[in-house]
Amino acid sequence: MKNETTIFGLRAIIEAVNSGEQIDKVFLQKGLRGELFNELEQVLRQAKINSSYVPVEKLNRLSKGNHQGAVAQISPVAFHDIEDLVMSVIESGKTPLFLLLDQLSDVRNFGAIVRTAECTGVSGIIIQKKGGAPINGDAIKTSAGAVFKIPICKVDHIKDAVFHMQASGIKVIAATEKAKSLIYDVDLKTPCAIIMGSEGRGINPSVLKAVDEHAKLPILGEIESLNVSVACGAFLYEAVRQRV
Repeated sequence: MKNETTIFGLRAIIEAVNSGEQIDKVFLQKGLRGELFNELEQVLRQAKINSSYVPVEKLNRLSKGNHQGAVAQISPVAFHDIEDLVMSVIESGKTPLFLLLDQLSDVRNFGAIVRTAECTGVSGIIIQKKGGAPINGDAIKTSAGAVFKIPICKVDHIKDAVFHMQASGIKVIAATEKAKSLIYDVDLKTPCAIIMGSEGRGINPSVLKAVDEHAKLPILGEIESLNVSVACGAFLYEAVRQRV
C-alpha cells in the first residue's frame, strides 16, 4: 500500500524499489523472518537503499495499515547523478560551488542548510546514502521549499564525491575547528566544494585526509563550536563575499 509519504507492506516495497521509486529509507521490524522478508532485504542491499531495524511500535506509528514488518519513506525530491550535475555546472560557465554534507543527522539543520545553500547560489548538495537526515516534511518546511530548487545528489560515501570533485578540477575544503587556516584566508573564487560534518562527530577522519584544504571560523567566546547550519552559512557567505 502507499500514501503520499510512505509505502508499507513487503511486496509493495519490493515492487516500488524494482520500479525505480525514489525511496529515502526503509524501516524493518526487528527479529522478523520469512521468505518475502529476506527477499526485501536482498532487494534493498542490491539497490543500496538505506534501511534500519526498529521495534514494531515504531512501524505502527509510521503506518495506518498492515505494514507486515516494513515501512518505506518516499523521497519528495528526485536525486541527481553527481557526474551529470558536475559536468552540467562546468559546461554552464559558472564557477562551481558545491556543498558536501558528511552524515548530517538533524533534519532541521539539514533543511536550514539547504535554504542557505539555495540563497547563496550553491551549484548542488551531495549527501551520503546512509547515516544522514531523511528528506521529509520537516526538511521541506525548514528549507522553505528550497529542497525543490537546488540539485541534491546521493553517493555511497562522501569520499566518492571528494575524489570526483578533485578529478573534475574542483578544490575540496573541509570545515573543521582543527584547521590552522581561517576560512577568510582560503581562496573561494575558484571552483570549490565545502564539506560540513555531522553534529556530534564532525567530518570523518578518512574524509579529512582526502581533502585539499582545511578551514575554520574564529571562535571568540568560551563555547568551542557553532551549530553546523550557522557555521555553514558563514562559510557560504564568505564564498559569496569573495565572488561578488
